[in-house]
Amino acid sequence: MAAIEERKLGSLTVPAIGLGCMSMSSIYGPADDEASIALIHHALERGLNLLDSADVYGNGHNEELIARAIKGRRGEVILATKFGQKRGAAGFAVDGSPAYVQSACDASLRRLGVDYVDLYYQHRVDPNTPIEDTVGAMAKLVAQGKVRHIGLSEAAPDTIRRAQKVHPIAAVQTEFSLLYRAEAEATRRVTRELGIGFVAYSPLGRGFLTDAVKTISDAPAGGMMPRYAEENFAHNRALVDKIEVIARAKGCTTAQLALAWLLAQGSEVVPIPGTKRAQRLDENLGALSIKLSAEEVAKLGAAIPPGAAAGTRYPPAAMAHLQH
Repeated sequence: MAAIEERKLGSLTVPAIGLGCMSMSSIYGPADDEASIALIHHALERGLNLLDSADVYGNGHNEELIARAIKGRRGEVILATKFGQKRGAAGFAVDGSPAYVQSACDASLRRLGVDYVDLYYQHRVDPNTPIEDTVGAMAKLVAQGKVRHIGLSEAAPDTIRRAQKVHPIAAVQTEFSLLYRAEAEATRRVTRELGIGFVAYSPLGRGFLTDAVKTISDAPAGGMMPRYAEENFAHNRALVDKIEVIARAKGCTTAQLALAWLLAQGSEVVPIPGTKRAQRLDENLGALSIKLSAEEVAKLGAAIPPGAAAGTRYPPAAMAHLQH
């Protein structure tokens, strides 16, 4: 496994860039299990050994896929997964009850084929269960040896503070990119204060912050978020055009520049771009060699100010589960 820059999520040491595995379970168009397993093996060879999954991705398929990919290689992998979102006939529901925390973890361990996960997140905060109760149940998983570190996803600042009083939180995961960062900035003020790591998911704006999306027809299959809606696309594409110009002048791709900007936000920030292609994974890792001056970081932030993007991060039903 190649050497790669490392960062800290609380007391957990991880590579500076992780691999989001969601798209390997037919979230953005058809998936190919054998190709995905080969990609995970390629990631491990490159030193990118932080794999991020969730029980809801493909209704368990994603965890089962990772199990196949890491069989016999558990010691090489930093494994993160999530619980709390349940898919039902009426859509998604959120459950943070202590009994469900235990059963969800046991089910994930079975699918992953492992005895423990390195980082276990509450995927969405349950408004009907006090965060103290949920984190208390997660702390029991740590005591049982089933989980080594715990995290939260899309949690409000006050929730993070309350959770930290029950058990150390290693990381908070929230969407964070040049395109969408207003909520993340509020969250990061608390995580920095408390010494909690910050994991940036969708760091490339669900594909928008790449050189691959020029028209609406280039939008990721299955990824028609409001940002890609006809009434929002031209506005958002114009914002990304500004980053593309700067990237060309810098001699890198738009994706690499967007990731380099995130990495420059602080040593506690770890982006987890997702991909199904080795070429893209290698491109993303190239961001680690791009160094930005304070002036360049500020220029990029000014090119797309916080809140400038058109369209909410998710459709209305999913937005209702975000705690900000």
